[in-house]
Amino acid sequence: MLNSLENQTSVALRYVQESDDPFLALFPHRFDYIYAKHPDPGQKPDWKTETRYPLSDRLIQQGAYLYGVRFGKQTQYCLLDIDINSPYHPRRDALAISRLVASLEPLGLTSYIACQSSNSGGLHLYFPFEPAQPSWKLAAAVTALLSNSGFKLNPGQLEVFPNPKPYVAGGHPTRFNAHRLPLQAGFWLLNSAFEPVWSDRLSFVNQWQFAEAKNDLTEIALERVLKQAKRQPYQVSHRAEKFLNDLNAEIEVGWTGYGQTNWLLGRIALRTYVFHPVLCGGMPLTGQALVNEVVQIARSLPGYGEWCQHQHEIVDRVEEWVRCVENSHYFPYGSKKSAGSIGNIQPDDPGNSLTWNQKQSNATREKIKAAIGSLLETNSLPSGITDRFRELTQFGISGTSLYRHRDLWHPNDLSTNQEDPLENLLEDDKTDCKDSFKVDRSTNPLNDPVHDPSSDPHNDPDRDQVDTPKSDPLCDPLNDLKRENLSNSIEPQGKTEKVNSKDWQIRSTSSLNLLPKASDSCTSLFTSNGCNPRTEAALTQSELRSSSKTACNPLHSLINSLTFLDSKLFSFT
Repeated sequence: MLNSLENQTSVALRYVQESDDPFLALFPHRFDYIYAKHPDPGQKPDWKTETRYPLSDRLIQQGAYLYGVRFGKQTQYCLLDIDINSPYHPRRDALAISRLVASLEPLGLTSYIACQSSNSGGLHLYFPFEPAQPSWKLAAAVTALLSNSGFKLNPGQLEVFPNPKPYVAGGHPTRFNAHRLPLQAGFWLLNSAFEPVWSDRLSFVNQWQFAEAKNDLTEIALERVLKQAKRQPYQVSHRAEKFLNDLNAEIEVGWTGYGQTNWLLGRIALRTYVFHPVLCGGMPLTGQALVNEVVQIARSLPGYGEWCQHQHEIVDRVEEWVRCVENSHYFPYGSKKSAGSIGNIQPDDPGNSLTWNQKQSNATREKIKAAIGSLLETNSLPSGITDRFRELTQFGISGTSLYRHRDLWHPNDLSTNQEDPLENLLEDDKTDCKDSFKVDRSTNPLNDPVHDPSSDPHNDPDRDQVDTPKSDPLCDPLNDLKRENLSNSIEPQGKTEKVNSKDWQIRSTSSLNLLPKASDSCTSLFTSNGCNPRTEAALTQSELRSSSKTACNPLHSLINSLTFLDSKLFSFT
């Protein structure tokens, strides 16, 4: 009884339909229509909305007002509205409409009806199709395709009907925008050159049916475009949202040819592993549950049955990608666990407690150590900071990495509180060279306390003679001077000579040009005894550091050189 009453009420509220007019049947949704009085020439209509009852066929036929309609839950057409002053109007861009139509081709919309909507000169492009599709999905898909093609959708320039309308939680839902019905005052059909042609209802219906037959919009195509073209908002960070939408754009198209299986399975596995809690809720998937989900998604994508040539082994291929993703530096979004702590990696392994960044940092440090060892082996480790930096970059180490780990190579940053990497590189050769090479620290210029004036023997006013040192195992800066220029002045070892301060200044000044370069101090230290540079077993970390700093500091080099002269010139007679 109650259902019968409701049906009678519904029928009573419907308008009288003119079944013999195919034009009126093209626009079935008549609720919340708009109307306006016919404006004066040059004036715009004053549109109003009627919500009390639907627009009837006989009101349209009467023509007392201008009318417009909205969209219901489903529609069999979409409409593009191009204003006369729009940059996409043919008067301003002859190819703009062709680009608009090309943008909608992924939906299967390729044919349209072009018409002048009113005396203002604006254009309406109708894209009819069959069967009917959800209005909000169509609006979202068309808007996404046009926006991705660079078209700007703004009122008064380019508008889409049905339009994307915002979701309203509670309250009254918003309506779709209304558009002006065709075949009213100022309306004209347009030919391919966008010139007015004869227009009546029969002509309009014929063109509608012709375009409808050529357009092939299906629900599958609509869903695919929505997933591939429309970037969805997610309750995640901006960067995570971009990453997820980028993955969707790659995945949702599915297979379009051979040779894409491996690539697609990798992206599906990555998206499912990282964003499954965002897309589907629940806990992150791992192991066999992750494999099953990836397999299901892959089999549901377009083109899988036609183009995937690994259907017989799809599970095995997915298992390989799942292991790869679980052992990578990616981890489920929102998880506090770092890379390598989820999946097949066992957390009990101490090596797996490190983050991916920490592992990369350790690998870089090992690379720098290996480079230093290689330079030491070839006796080519520069003592200067700039030269050493350039040599290390030749081993494929970036400047940023070098200065991030400067404690491994920079002379000024070698800390005495931590293990010296240079000393570690030479640890293996200490046993071999312990007996064959020892440095006499009493004559080692690197150990001369040049910074302590009280320890300098020349600061002693009572000093009037110096014992001649025994043969120096290190490089003697005056070896050539002894053999060639001062052979007559040399006495056998063990003799001493008294030298006043004036003679000392003259001799040291005249002999400065015979000293080796300061930058060679480290090299001469290693090579004067014919030993491999790596076998400086008796050299400690402080000596290496002192050598590098002395070589880079001209003042220290001069003081060391003068110390050499002091010990040698007092040997001459």
